[in-house]
Amino acid sequence: MKLKKKIILAYSGGLDTSIILKWLQENYKAEVICYTADIGQEINKKKIITNAKKFGVKKIIIKDLKNTFVKNYVYPMIRGHAVYEGIYLLGTSIARPLIAKDQIRVAKKFKAYAVSHGSTGKGNDQVRFELGYHYFGPKIKIIAPWRIWNLKSRTDLINYAKKHGIPTPKDKKGAPPFSVDDNLFHTSTEGKVLENPKNSAPEFIFQRTKSPERAPNKPSFININYKNGDPIGLNGKKLSPAKILDKLNQLAGKNGIGRVDLVENRFIGIKSRGVYETPGGTLLLAAHRAMESVTLDKDTMHKKDKIMPRYAELIYNGYWFSKERFKLQKIIDQKRSKVNGVVKLKLYKGNIIIQSRQTSSNAYSMKKVSFEENKTFNKSNVERFINFHKKKLRL
Repeated sequence: MKLKKKIILAYSGGLDTSIILKWLQENYKAEVICYTADIGQEINKKKIITNAKKFGVKKIIIKDLKNTFVKNYVYPMIRGHAVYEGIYLLGTSIARPLIAKDQIRVAKKFKAYAVSHGSTGKGNDQVRFELGYHYFGPKIKIIAPWRIWNLKSRTDLINYAKKHGIPTPKDKKGAPPFSVDDNLFHTSTEGKVLENPKNSAPEFIFQRTKSPERAPNKPSFININYKNGDPIGLNGKKLSPAKILDKLNQLAGKNGIGRVDLVENRFIGIKSRGVYETPGGTLLLAAHRAMESVTLDKDTMHKKDKIMPRYAELIYNGYWFSKERFKLQKIIDQKRSKVNGVVKLKLYKGNIIIQSRQTSSNAYSMKKVSFEENKTFNKSNVERFINFHKKKLRL
């Protein structure tokens, strides 16, 4: 008896991926295995399993990748201070490579001939997923339903769902829903009223952050402990990467920190407007810069700043596994072993205030900067330095 071919579907249990699941079963003579990566998104494991079983799915895999996500993806990105187009902390972008990598691992384990995802044909995620698929499984077929099926609109999808008994949430009837993506690092919201950039973002769309106006009237304080360039604990207590980010999310969120509203240039060539919430990540970025300011030399810091826009663009475009990103990461991490110590932050109504930086590093010299002591710094050299640069003005 010939074994049935297998397809590994990135499955959330929601409307879109449930429709894709049924569509794959109708159009391909293959067994569909449902795969969900738990990277800290709002997840209902019971719902995922129940919905998949309704379609006769025998294998449903839910993989906890939260610590891997923070340690091997978020932390390296924070070390590079990656911010796309001056504002976006790349919360969706950094998650896709990990999901793609693990989905291919599952495909190889079950000897699947194809993988499938639910990304739409207008978005960036289809690129990110498929570059990751190609890197780890170049011979595995990729099925992208949104680019090949005949369901052209949200109404078509709703009708297809009704035909096959797939539940459609009330807010999804008649009009497109907000497009929401979330993981331990961030939440993004797009669509509906947000599509017109003249419209203000309604308060009800925010899920992780209070508005600064509703934040507490008293500040919060937090110490972030660093070793080799990465956070290892909070307030002196060692914690796992996922736990650190979770606690920072809660603390920053209640203090109105981490909201951005931007119109970005998508990799595929169109502009889109989105609202992002990255509370804990915003703290990590500010704290890491503060830690580096007293532990790294000027040339190293400035070199990192010069390559950052390209590094961020590579992540945004789905090139996490590219040779160029690996090369830039080596430059970013050259002196990470020197980045050790504690940064104390004050959080108040949307603001992050650096309270203190403590380190055993000698990169910062009290003697050289002190106005009370002048012996260790030769001021006569400064005049020669200025005269040299006067000449360079006219070169």
